[in-house]
Amino acid sequence: MQEKLISKLWQWRGVLIAISNATVIVTLIRLTGLLQLVELTALDQFFLLRPKEPVDSRVVIVAIDEKDIEKQGQWPISDAVLANLLEKIKQQKPRAIGLDIYRNLKVDPGHESLIKVFSSTPNLIGIQKVFKNEDNSPIKPPSILEKKQQAGGNDLILDDDGKVRRGLLYLFLENGDVLESLSLKLALLYLQPEGITEEAAKTNPDYLQLGKGVFPRFTANDGSYIRTREGSYQVLLNYRGGIEKFPTISLTTVLENRIPPDFMREKVVLIGSSAGSLKDLFYTPYTNKVFATPQRMPGVTIHANLTSQILSAALDGRPLIQTWDDPWEYIWIFSWSTIGAIVSWQLRYSYRLLVIGIILAGGSLVSGCFLLFIFGWWIPVIPPLLALAGSAMVITQYVASNATSMQKTFGRYLTDEVVNNLLENPAALKLGGERRKVTVLVSDLRGFSSISEEFSPRRSGQNSQFVFRGYD
Repeated sequence: MQEKLISKLWQWRGVLIAISNATVIVTLIRLTGLLQLVELTALDQFFLLRPKEPVDSRVVIVAIDEKDIEKQGQWPISDAVLANLLEKIKQQKPRAIGLDIYRNLKVDPGHESLIKVFSSTPNLIGIQKVFKNEDNSPIKPPSILEKKQQAGGNDLILDDDGKVRRGLLYLFLENGDVLESLSLKLALLYLQPEGITEEAAKTNPDYLQLGKGVFPRFTANDGSYIRTREGSYQVLLNYRGGIEKFPTISLTTVLENRIPPDFMREKVVLIGSSAGSLKDLFYTPYTNKVFATPQRMPGVTIHANLTSQILSAALDGRPLIQTWDDPWEYIWIFSWSTIGAIVSWQLRYSYRLLVIGIILAGGSLVSGCFLLFIFGWWIPVIPPLLALAGSAMVITQYVASNATSMQKTFGRYLTDEVVNNLLENPAALKLGGERRKVTVLVSDLRGFSSISEEFSPRRSGQNSQFVFRGYD
């Protein structure tokens, strides 16, 4: 039994070498972070290819576009115009109003009117920028909203390629305080009448839990991220889509009282800019569409997506983007390295079948990862794909090396035709020979020996004839 096992292992030694080499090399490359951007690009394609999400009517966007700015004749719009806008929105009785416009300084005329609206609107949430970066410094919220704790952070996290794939639920301040993000504050205001609050959700000490939704905190190596900054309370954004996925109305339409009846009633209303001149636009997974001009998404739309994500998870049980722990991802890479090696070994004597087999295996891998993504799981696709191809290449190289060695060895004793036949069909070679029943008839000519002695061995061999006749 032991001898058979050793013999089997020796026969499959090439497969074992291929699996170990491909797994180790791909894992090391992945740990360097070289595959991160490629993986993130694959994630973007999954967002673009998955079935379209329905419109979330619970979140309404009041967009300030270029026509609105032209009509107002200035930017930022005056406090009077902003106060008038908020009053008209209040008349629709929304559950929450998010003002995604910085208002740390007054813009006359109408500052007193705006302060009065701020003071009399408990469901209004302003914004502040918390973190400093290369382009911007921290920006304070309106002082009256800060005192009433009606301000949320609107900071966005950019990946190395400049895209927004993560959102913030809580922002950890330098003084040790914790600030809720704009999206979370708005979602909590909406969920409060449903009986869902932060206090009622503190049954899980590790993660925020609201209703049906548990929001796992992003860590440095989640998904295909490698040693990414994990500060504050981040979550992976499960985008619903662009601005078209939310009921949208322009600033001018609201100011001119052309709002449809109950358009904003019991909704979350977000006010923000969509004008390109204001540069509140960001790259997202929806930026690089095939055969389309790259498009950036307004910041207010990103906040709408995160707000919708919180509401959908808490009320509807919509899946959040989940990831595997590192050990499972390494096992995933090892598994596809094994598949690639076995498929290549079994089909090693047919190049065409080998290529077809690897393509089918790779297609199954990508399709499986995409299907899992639809159900909320982000599973690495590039590392196992490389492991699959890498193990197949190692097997191919191993077989080619053995073929070269066989050709050199048997070429000393056999013709090229026979050697090539053995390489194409190794099963024809059986060590120890074959046992067959045959009949051999040997004949000679009388006096041939004495005659052949008169010739050289070469001529004697040419004149001799032996007849062999075999029977099955």
